[in-house]
Amino acid sequence: QVQLVESGGGLVQTGGSLRLSCKVSGSIGDVKIGDMSWDRQAPGKQPGLVAKVTGRGDTNSVDSVKGRFTIPRDNTENALYLKMNSPKPEDTAVYYCKAVIRVAVQAYPYWGQGTQVTVSS
Repeated sequence: QVQLVESGGGLVQTGGSLRLSCKVSGSIGDVKIGDMSWDRQAPGKQPGLVAKVTGRGDTNSVDSVKGRFTIPRDNTENALYLKMNSPKPEDTAVYYCKAVIRVAVQAYPYWGQGTQVTVSS
């Protein structure tokens, strides 16, 4: 019953900021949360990776958001955030949180429900 619950999406203007939140809940006491990431999908387009962070804390992001987005992770809260600074209209998309839940040698990907981010000029 692992769930990823996203929040924080909405409308934002260019030059503003927004923080997306992803909380992992459920029976995770005996499992480990591995890599986590944010994907996004604009209408009519394929989903793509925005940024990711490994279980060890290593981060990476696509070039288009480098210098603007950060991906803080709080392991004590089983949470992942996407801090969106200086968003652009092209950042408009549905953002999905992903987490890899590991049980022994098995790994299971989970996605959040998605949250809409709309950036206006």
